[in-house]
Amino acid sequence: MKLVAAKVPVSTVWTSPDAPRDIDAPATAAQPDVAAWAKSMDTETRLGLHGRTLTQLLFAEPVLVRSERAGWSEIVAPWQPSSQDELGYPGWVPSSHLGELPGAASDPVAVAVPTAQLFAEPGAGPVAELSFATVLASMEHADGYTRVATPDGGSGWLADDVLRTGPGTAEDRLRLGSQFLGLEYLWGGTAAYGLDCSGLVHAVSRVLGVRTPRDAHDQAATLENIAIDEAQPGDLYFFARPGETVHHVGFVSAEGMLHASETGKRLENEPVSDERRATLVSAARL
Repeated sequence: MKLVAAKVPVSTVWTSPDAPRDIDAPATAAQPDVAAWAKSMDTETRLGLHGRTLTQLLFAEPVLVRSERAGWSEIVAPWQPSSQDELGYPGWVPSSHLGELPGAASDPVAVAVPTAQLFAEPGAGPVAELSFATVLASMEHADGYTRVATPDGGSGWLADDVLRTGPGTAEDRLRLGSQFLGLEYLWGGTAAYGLDCSGLVHAVSRVLGVRTPRDAHDQAATLENIAIDEAQPGDLYFFARPGETVHHVGFVSAEGMLHASETGKRLENEPVSDERRATLVSAARL
């Protein structure tokens, strides 16, 4: 295995090289346009992602490559813990989306707004649009900008006001997640162009320097369990049908729950319905 990094802003992870459909071409292109891809899909097309997409990698995220085949790489994502593999979340991505690890690996900063422009130099035109929860190693600070290490030995600059460092409070988790109210659900999404329920929790946690499992059932199994009636805003609710594993997660909020509901719906902050509450099985604290 070799350790590399995602060199595109968002790389979607697939179940196999054969999983993408013709409509998914913008997501698998050498320079993917995930925003356009998400915009192009109606509800039926998004439902077709079930069994095809798994998760997403963000710019500069480390990746272990297990094998390569016909322009695709079989990978595991160490920053996305999973019960499927002790090394990280497994799947397949186009090999063109991968490059050399950034040279620096300390003083991490995270993009804390939905999208942020990466500049070659402060004041110059943008060279890339980075997603929320992108984590990069900072190299220097100057005049309201931070220089960060990028894949393939490069560097770039981000405005300080789009970045965050260090842990946060329950209020921070809800504030960060609330930036995506109205965003359409995307199966396997961890980026600003579409999120699924556990992807929201994973991405918000990443911004605050907390590494959580990628999937809801793994989050329920590994995070600090608390009694449901003790849950406070910023904690997590988990849901499962009788005899089945956890299938949904959301942030407890003053209104009820902040969550990415399901395909065909949008990220919302709403009371927990009686139907949903009937499947509420546990709670946890980050």
